[in-house]
Amino acid sequence: MSAGPLSDISDFALRNFTFDGVTKPVLCLGDVGPAVIVIHEISGFTPSLARLCRWIHDAGFRVYAPVLVGKTDGSEVEKVRFSRILSLCVSREFTLFAQNRSSPVVNWLKPLARCLFKECGGRGVGVIGMCLSGGFALNMAVDPSVIAPVLSQPSLPSGKPAGIDASPSDITRIKSRIAADGLKIRAWRFEGDTLCRQARFDTLSALLGEGFIPVVLSDSAGSPTGMKAQGKPPHAVFTGDLIDAPGEPTRAAVDELIGFYKERL
Repeated sequence: MSAGPLSDISDFALRNFTFDGVTKPVLCLGDVGPAVIVIHEISGFTPSLARLCRWIHDAGFRVYAPVLVGKTDGSEVEKVRFSRILSLCVSREFTLFAQNRSSPVVNWLKPLARCLFKECGGRGVGVIGMCLSGGFALNMAVDPSVIAPVLSQPSLPSGKPAGIDASPSDITRIKSRIAADGLKIRAWRFEGDTLCRQARFDTLSALLGEGFIPVVLSDSAGSPTGMKAQGKPPHAVFTGDLIDAPGEPTRAAVDELIGFYKERL
């Protein structure tokens, strides 16, 4: 798929969802199967995110991609703009630096999951959050409708490598679900990622025990056209740093992700 400035997303339908007086657009794909919510990175809805949505859809799921920042026309590029970071810093919906608390936007995402569970059926809803939104999937797991949460390179709170963006009370509720319901939380990162360091995975492992299943990929598995092209270690496991070719560890990670959703949902 082209990673150019505009991606054809005519196969997606655009819907607006409103909860507690807050309306946000959601790009939707498919009308059969359980729901999987795909939450974009800081770059927004990019061509590589659309590609991930299609892979999940082709495996038999209905995919819902809420657009929390940026445009809904597929024109976002794999680039972090200073203006985007600044807008997130002043936004009341995102908590970038404080640890042990979730971003307020999660209070919109949880009723979205409940709505989609009611609409799509199945055992429950799958979620994947990435980078900025990585921890959102963990916070959403306090809701019983979310039974397959995935954290890909969770990067908040910024500047606190061992910190997490979840409150102690939410962690307690998630641990209860792990013990009572067998909840499993999958997670991926690259070994040398400076935005999501091993210390954060160590914290999650210590808190969640066997309910947390992390995977750490070698930096050599990252695409040479992704972050490496900027002289930085790879970061985006399922999007910008993925190599779409047989035998590649990142493409195998997609298969494992889909396998997790098939098993749980």
